[in-house]
This record gives sequence, C-alpha cells and structure tokens, in this order.
Amino acid sequence: MNPIRLSKAAAGVIAWLGLALMSASFIVMVLNSQRFLPRAIARSKRPEPVSVVVLDPGHGGQDSGAMAGNFLEKDLTLDVAQRIDRLLGARGVATLMTRIGDAYVSLADRSALANRVEAAVFVSIHFNDGSRPVASGVETYFAAHQIRSGPAIATWLPLLQRISSEESNVESQSLAGFIQQELVTRTQAPNRGIKAEQFYVLANVRHPAVLVEAGFLTNKEDVTKLADANYREQVAIAISNGILAYREMLKHRAPVQNGGAPPSS
Repeated sequence: MNPIRLSKAAAGVIAWLGLALMSASFIVMVLNSQRFLPRAIARSKRPEPVSVVVLDPGHGGQDSGAMAGNFLEKDLTLDVAQRIDRLLGARGVATLMTRIGDAYVSLADRSALANRVEAAVFVSIHFNDGSRPVASGVETYFAAHQIRSGPAIATWLPLLQRISSEESNVESQSLAGFIQQELVTRTQAPNRGIKAEQFYVLANVRHPAVLVEAGFLTNKEDVTKLADANYREQVAIAISNGILAYREMLKHRAPVQNGGAPPSS
C-alpha cells in the first residue's frame, strides 16, 4: 500500500475521532450543568420568614401573676410555653424561652432578649384576672405600634406614642388572628377576639409580637379546664398551629417591592 495514501487515511480517522471526542465532551458538559441546576436554584430561594419563635412565659419568681387556689399564673404559663416549645421543636422550628424555670425576668429583659435574634416572632403566654367572675374565654393582643429603634420608652408612654411615626402593625395583627382562630377552634372557649394594646413586651419588640390570654383564673369553669393537663396541651397545640399557619402564609406571600405594602387578597 502507498504510504502517502495511508497517512491521509490515518489523518481522516484522527479528525473524525477528534470531532467525536469534542461532541462527547459537549454532551457531558450539558448533562453536568443540568445536574447541578437544582442546587443553584436552591441557593437562590428566599430564607425562612420565621427562623426563631421567642416564647415568653408570663410572670415568674416573686411575680406570681393571677391566682386561683393552688394554681398560679406563673406556673401555668411556663407549663404551656414548654409544651409549645416541644411541639415546635418536633416540627423543626427553633425556639427561645425568655425563662426556663421559676425565675423573675423584667419586661425590659424579655424584650431585649427577643430583639437580639433575627427573623423571629414573639409570643407571650398569660392567663386573665377579670373583675367579674363570669368573664370567660380567650383573647389575643398585639401592639398597634412597635418600636424599631430608639429608646423603649417611646412606645411605652401614651403621650409619646401619639407622635410615633411607625406604620400600623399589620404583621403582629395577622399573627394574633391566626393564633386566636386556632385557640377558639381547638378549645371551643368563648371568642373574645384580637385586641390592640400597648403592652410593654409587645410595643418594644421589633418582631411580630402577640400576647395570649388563654383563659380566666377568676372563672371557675376556666380554672377547671386549665387544671387538666390535656386541656393545656390543646391550648399549646392551638398556639403552635397558629404560629405555623402564620409562617406558612409568609412563605407563600409575594415579596414586597420598593417598600410597598403586600398585595391584598
């Protein structure tokens, strides 16, 4: 065979092999890019809207709160808060307690603790002390205005509150609505609604914040129910579900553009 002709044939084979190798490399590159695409999308997802739930068992230490016989409000609030802590933990939600035992914690310290964390909601647990024994039911409070910077006293004094430039507190009101709805549905307690009140631990927390009054220690029927651990578990489940429903709503809400209000439903 002619060696020149052999060289040309070999060159042709080599050229075809090179083209095939380039094509194979291109296909591999495309496949790899497709394989890693979901990870790139995952990194671009918005962060969780609520990363921490701050649970605030009302009263504690020398501050017993309301009393009904051997039942002290400080003990009931801690019991319910611990149940909520367990329930949220089982759902993978991080929590922070303002007190973990029978200790006195000032209102300022409770607010300051909540303000040190990011992407949080604040839920304070209480039980009512009514002036009339017939008063009964559950209610949830939010602050009409919350401080975001500056001295805490700005929202604590009604006179200074009037000159506050803060916008209406839609987020806390929404959280209160979710929790109140769950409480009424699960406990079948009389619905006293959601109410705006400038409680210190609500007005001076920079996150969505609510205060739950989960029954009256001045009402015999309410006390009988609250003495039952199963009923307190239902209260805890209701509050937990309300928090989770609010969190889920935030996940599906369109992001606000240019500081505007979210679209109404």
